[in-house]
Amino acid sequence: MNLIDWIVLFGTLLFIVLYGAWRTKETKNIEGYLKGDNNLKWWMIGISIMATQASAVTFLSTPGQAMDDGMRFLQFYFGLPLAMVIIAVTMVPIYYRLKVYTAYEYLETRFDLKTRTLAAILFLILRGLSAGITLYAPSIVLSTILGWNIAFTTVLIGMLVIIYSVSGGTKAVSLTQRQQMTIIMGGMLLAGIMAYSKLPESISFTDTIELAGELGKLNIVTTNFNLSDRFNIWSGLLASTFLFLSYFGTDQSQVARYLGGKSLKESRMGLIFNGLLKIPMQFIILFIGVLVFVFYLFNQPPVFHNQTLKDQATQTTYADSLARMQTGYNQIFSEKQTAIQNLVSGIQSDNESIIQSAKAEYNIAKKKEDSVRTAVKQTIASAIPGAKTQDRDYMFLNFVLSYLPHGVIGLLLAVMFSAAMGSMAGELNALSSTTTVDIFKRSIKPEGSDRFYLNASRLFTIMWALLAMVFAMLANQAENLIQFVNIVGSLFYGTILGIFLVAFYLKSVKSNAVFVAAIIGEATVLACYFFFYEEIAFLYYNIIGCVVVVLFAWLLRFLDNANSVVSEQ
Repeated sequence: MNLIDWIVLFGTLLFIVLYGAWRTKETKNIEGYLKGDNNLKWWMIGISIMATQASAVTFLSTPGQAMDDGMRFLQFYFGLPLAMVIIAVTMVPIYYRLKVYTAYEYLETRFDLKTRTLAAILFLILRGLSAGITLYAPSIVLSTILGWNIAFTTVLIGMLVIIYSVSGGTKAVSLTQRQQMTIIMGGMLLAGIMAYSKLPESISFTDTIELAGELGKLNIVTTNFNLSDRFNIWSGLLASTFLFLSYFGTDQSQVARYLGGKSLKESRMGLIFNGLLKIPMQFIILFIGVLVFVFYLFNQPPVFHNQTLKDQATQTTYADSLARMQTGYNQIFSEKQTAIQNLVSGIQSDNESIIQSAKAEYNIAKKKEDSVRTAVKQTIASAIPGAKTQDRDYMFLNFVLSYLPHGVIGLLLAVMFSAAMGSMAGELNALSSTTTVDIFKRSIKPEGSDRFYLNASRLFTIMWALLAMVFAMLANQAENLIQFVNIVGSLFYGTILGIFLVAFYLKSVKSNAVFVAAIIGEATVLACYFFFYEEIAFLYYNIIGCVVVVLFAWLLRFLDNANSVVSEQ
């Protein structure tokens, strides 16, 4: 980082904050704060939805996911277009007809207050935790670059988000996300171009693709069914559809985006726009990770990607051990280089025998390399007790800081910060609106002026921002941020979706039945997580929670109806 990078980084962030605060300084009522005065066009809704979902976790962690595990994570999004169509056809018209501020208002109309409150509380828990994860990702970046304490960087970024999300609410979030998405996609594309440009001149783009394919990184579709496998075509088309139905159809951070549309048609088009563009966007981000993987075939990657943590470990009595491991790692890379050169020769001459022989050599070297990396992580863990030694989230960041030119580094860091700010602002706005409308106004302070609830919403925004800063510390031990944020969602989304599906389609089910079923459903999901984590992939929690709620609500309706008859007699 030099002066140019700092100017680009903070210039971009200050522009977004000041622009959002200035454009929404006239927001004076609860309608404008929570729904943006219902004047958003379809393309603004689509971009806002994408930006709220695409946090810094996406741009920091997803390329590392591809470098480590290939592109099969893309299958996670295969159910998204189907979910968008279902939501646009069934859920959005109901929300518009009832003119609700939040999705959970509908549940009181359909059932009763306790069911509405339960769904709202489940949402507040999951979104509050997710906001912390969203905030943690850019805190990693800043603490790594500057060597600052991560708690300080967390507070710094949180305060930037508070400035414009408190000033303008939904409208500020939507307006600034347009600029953020432009910066984000432009910066990521530039990173991919730079990674490819740094490959040897003898390696063509076709060679790059074939290299990645031969080494298993272009595994876009995997068809084997395995309940413990997190990413395959079945979990993508089935489990992910349930997750996205709940996320986009019942999660206030997304519902708020399209409730601010000019019309029902604009909201529907915004959802479809998101469904069509999200998969290509994720493909690009994953493919950028694959390009960085190929780059590291010809340029030695770090033995441990969190350089700051490694430097701290070298200041301890374990320094000599780490130095010996580094020497061994260097020798293994030389062996791997021979295998890669042979593989390139086999690909360019279309000689399958050479390709298979070179891949066998590469796999042997890769196993040795992985063994050294594991030993380094164990040594760092011994040197710094409690340190997070999973470095997948640092892979792409380390490439940016080490190999890209100044100015571009600042831009790509601005990408990560912009994504975090846009996503977190949307989450804070949703948390604030749900707390104000579904809890505070409905059950605690039902009588108050419009100005009173506007000020309350702003105070709740600040409150949730402060809690997010605390929750951010929970992400420290996460295996991988992009997976962790989806695990948190999967713990609650199935139950919430089950409640809404019963509300929409099982008209004979009454409030007590669905309330008890929701508690059973959530208990079942938590049991799967705590007792069968290795056996059942987290995406299937969404199906399990939803099915249990719907099934038990259907069964309990007979008991609920019988009690109603007795009460009437």
